[in-house]
Amino acid sequence: EKKRFRLEFCTGDKYTRFLEEDNIINDLEKHWIQMRFAENYAKDKQPLWRHEYTRHGICCSNLYKQKAYFLLAMRSKDKLDLLTTLRTHGITPGTKHTFGEIQKAIKTVTNNNDPDLKCVENIKGVMEPNEIGICYTPAADRFDRCRHSNTCDETSSTKILFRG
Repeated sequence: EKKRFRLEFCTGDKYTRFLEEDNIINDLEKHWIQMRFAENYAKDKQPLWRHEYTRHGICCSNLYKQKAYFLLAMRSKDKLDLLTTLRTHGITPGTKHTFGEIQKAIKTVTNNNDPDLKCVENIKGVMEPNEIGICYTPAADRFDRCRHSNTCDETSSTKILFRG
């Protein structure tokens, strides 16, 4: 098997803070919400967007400059509409499903490529998905298999709570 290139931790131009007059700010605030941060801090420092671009976006900066990267990411997110996909497969808020069931639902929209499903344990003994990574080739022209983070219990009997 050929070595797979993972789109993270590359070197290149650093993140440049978007300014209020950048017309992408409103879209980012609506579609890529920095929920973990206080509003003023998020607006000023843009920690989530900085993190995502620094970790992933720089890897394709030869093809997509910063603004183009975020526009492409938002377009991909809207096109995939994972919440609707999960709902279609009976994975709705408050229900429990195995890792395999959640993964299988997501693979229906990723051309059968594995997503990277990340879980957290907010309540002792209860795993919940908190991030779904979808991987692309460096040119972002097609899906690619993701390496599993192994933060979810992937055994077929364990149920994961989908809070929604």
